[in-house]
Amino acid sequence: MDQHKLRSHVFDKTGIKIDVDDPIFALVALNEAVLAETVERQLALLDAATQALAAQARAAGGLPALPPAALASPADNATAPAVGFTPREWRLLGAAAIVSVACALLVLGGAALLYTL
Repeated sequence: MDQHKLRSHVFDKTGIKIDVDDPIFALVALNEAVLAETVERQLALLDAATQALAAQARAAGGLPALPPAALASPADNATAPAVGFTPREWRLLGAAAIVSVACALLVLGGAALLYTL
């Protein structure tokens, strides 16, 4: 928290001069502390929800199961590259390729039709 920047910002917006010893800066410091604690709690909740969602996706077959070594150290697993595609991912990749080729043919056919007219 840069008090001088805050002072100049308040003065620019309102025309009110405040001193660095003004009690309003105690409120700013309190706000920062509360915000930091709230962010920590929200990050912990988000991490727990992400892990629960990943567990549900693994149970439903949407994600491959984690090997026992990955369960021991999730931080090391985050940097490890994926080994390969699952059959579901191959099907999705094939469907995306078919759709993109069909769209390209549609655009080329439309351009050829408009060019001949």
